[in-house]
Order: sequence, then structure tokens, then C-alpha cells
Amino acid sequence: MNRELGAFLQARRNEVTPEDVGLASGPRRRVRGLRREELAELAGISVEYLVRLEQGRTAQPSASVMESLARALDLSEAERTHLFDLAAPRPRGPRPSGGVRRELVELIERMTDIPAMIFDHRLDLLAWNRLADALFPGLCRPGANLARYNFLTEPDLYAEREEVLRATVGQLRLATGRHADDPALTALIGELSVRSQRFRTLWAGRVVKERTNGVKRFTHPVVGELALRYETFDLPGGSGQRLSLLHPEPGGADEESLRLLASWSA
Repeated sequence: MNRELGAFLQARRNEVTPEDVGLASGPRRRVRGLRREELAELAGISVEYLVRLEQGRTAQPSASVMESLARALDLSEAERTHLFDLAAPRPRGPRPSGGVRRELVELIERMTDIPAMIFDHRLDLLAWNRLADALFPGLCRPGANLARYNFLTEPDLYAEREEVLRATVGQLRLATGRHADDPALTALIGELSVRSQRFRTLWAGRVVKERTNGVKRFTHPVVGELALRYETFDLPGGSGQRLSLLHPEPGGADEESLRLLASWSA
């Protein structure tokens, strides 16, 4: 039974309007999103087979069917990856190590002018430098988790907090497809669901996101308004660890603010 795959397909089907895919909606339409018949026709599969997929009664659908559904639903790259992860779970193997190579820790500690952090797939914080500690008050300590920090401490740090929360949920949802057998990840999601109403609501929507670059805006207690670009990289070796770097636009007020923050932290 693949109930997660079925639930994800239903959630995405409900989010696609007929107009999104070139269909007429009609004045008497009473369903949210696409009807099963419409999605089945767009994907080139039978309605009966789509019903079985959404009810979790198909063990391992073919890659071609998943590709057709991804195209019909106009899934993002992250959503497509998640769909394929759910359709063909990866074989259980060694769990990624939580340790960070000493050389990597030394490398980010030498980065004195930009914040740098290393996370795992659960968003557990594994390593950081001094400027990251200054940028995220109260986060950088052993055993910290970015999802807990974002949802449970309710920091006024983010100027666009709702966007940050949605992205956090999206990253965890993507991780559940890749690491379905990780009990620590399951426990984290359960904890956040119990302790945060906002997390429960976003999690029920099955949001899937993978943000590897962009701009994050802060309202920092020391330097005030601050906009930093971020770049996130998968570290080699299959550890599931990711390096995140934040940097300002050169020559602007944000660069000066970050320099001030670095001086303050020193």
C-alpha cells in the first residue's frame, strides 16, 4: 500500500485549476482542482488506474506513468523528485552519519566574513561559524534543529517569516520521500505537528520545496534590516549533509551591516 503517494497525487490534483492546463472550468463546477477524469485524460491513463493510485492500491507504478502525471500536474523539479521517491522507495541502507569531516569544520570556521552552516536532511545543525552564530541568535548550539527554531521559538528574525516556514516544511516533506525509514525524522515531524498549529496546517497541504539559492531578509536585533543571498550545496559522499552560505550584495548597505555584525560577534 502506498498511501503517501496517493495522498500527494490528490493534494496536487486539488491545487491545479482547469485553466492551468487549458481546460474550460464551466459555471457549475463544484470540485476543487481537476477531476480525476480530467487528470487521467491529460496523463494518458485510465480513470480506474488513477483511482487505484490515489487509494494507495498500486505497489510500484511505472516510471513512464509517473512522468506523465508529473507533466500533467505541472510539478516543480522538487515535487517531481518527491513523486518519484514515493513511487519507488529507495532500498534501506546505512543511515547517513551525523558527523562532519574535521576539514569541513575548519574550512567554515575560516570564513570570517560570511555566515556558513552545515545541516543534514532533518535540518539538524551540524557545524557553523562565528558569523552564523551571530546572525541566528539562539540557534547555533549542539543538538539544534532549524525546523524547531523556525516553528517553536517564533523568532522575529525573519522579515518574510511565512515564506521561511513554508520552505522549511517543503524541505522536510522532500526528506520524507528520500529517507522514509528514518525514525528520527518521523519523530521530528510528530513533535512539530503536536507543538505547532502552523506546522500541522502546512504539513497537511503536502508542500514540497527545495530552496538552493535566493534571498533571505532579516530583521536583526543588532544590525536591523539585512538582506542576504544564500547558496546551498549538497556535500559529496552521500552523507545527506548540505553546506549553506549567506552573502550580501557587494558594495551595499547590507555588506556594511554584515561587517558590523562580524565586528560585534568578535
